[in-house]
Amino acid sequence: MSSAESHVFRLPRPLRLENGSVLPHVEVAYHTYGQLSPARDNVLWVCHALTANSDVLEWWPGLVGSGCHFDPSEWFIVCANVLGSCYGTTGPLTPDPVTGEAAFQQFPLVTIRDMVTVHEALREHLALARINTLIGGSLGGQQAVEWAVQRPDLFENLVLLATSARHSAWGIAFNEAQRLAILADPTYHQATPAGGAAGLRAARAVALLSYRSHDAYGRTQTDADETKTTDFLASSYQRYQGDKLVARFDAYSYVTLSHAMDSHHVGRGRGGVQAALGRIRARTLVLGITSDVLFPPQEQQLLARYIKGAMYAEMDSQYGHDGFLIETAQITHFLERFYVQTYVH
Repeated sequence: MSSAESHVFRLPRPLRLENGSVLPHVEVAYHTYGQLSPARDNVLWVCHALTANSDVLEWWPGLVGSGCHFDPSEWFIVCANVLGSCYGTTGPLTPDPVTGEAAFQQFPLVTIRDMVTVHEALREHLALARINTLIGGSLGGQQAVEWAVQRPDLFENLVLLATSARHSAWGIAFNEAQRLAILADPTYHQATPAGGAAGLRAARAVALLSYRSHDAYGRTQTDADETKTTDFLASSYQRYQGDKLVARFDAYSYVTLSHAMDSHHVGRGRGGVQAALGRIRARTLVLGITSDVLFPPQEQQLLARYIKGAMYAEMDSQYGHDGFLIETAQITHFLERFYVQTYVH
């Protein structure tokens, strides 16, 4: 495959979800970049976060792309849009091929394990017997750690950023607050493509408080005009970010994917988190962010503690959780240290 290609893969059989529901027809949108080496040992698989898509060059500039650490001239890069999203993979707005109707709020519960099942089907389709590096941050990191637990012999290297072994009560509470905003929008229950837009706008404003930090808002959204009593920069920023998400995402996928995050627990049915993480065989780099309030550093420290031989590092960042998307120079620095022992291309 040549550089920067978008594809759609249809699963060859119905997908049974973890909760017992069955999706009879599942399509996966994915991107590939670069070419497989003759030895097929240069595969980088990127798992994306909540509202991202499969075009990783679009949302992770500075880390993936020409001249970056993960350069398509050296790596064969795969990124698949997750199950339940609205960027080409089967989700709540996907018309049923038989009835022509979308499921909207009736779309079944999807878990992180279901997302990994779809990734695994795509990997088999691509005939990738070995993956050099699996990387993901936030919800992407949840997918990556789950996949590494399921298939310990598949991955040579694992890179986890701003994520966890189990979604915390704090994270679930943030997600529930966002869903309450969406469900309070009467249009969500009308099952139309634009349903829940006002609720989604409010949900995004809630989410931003977990993605950023007190200091980041203080630096960028504090008004210079000290006489103001209304129409503050911070208020307009929240509205602006809400509008931006509504223009590119939908409320039904947002509810679906936030529930998927809540489901994340690598220890479920495996004797607990420590036992599950003990299955991982990949060389692992875990990166935390000092100012991350959604996935605080202690959650990354736990991953590093129970994954055998894991390297842990912490990024000092003012950007909060979003630092995993922004601090690409720091990420690159730690990746270079991590790969120096075995990086051979």
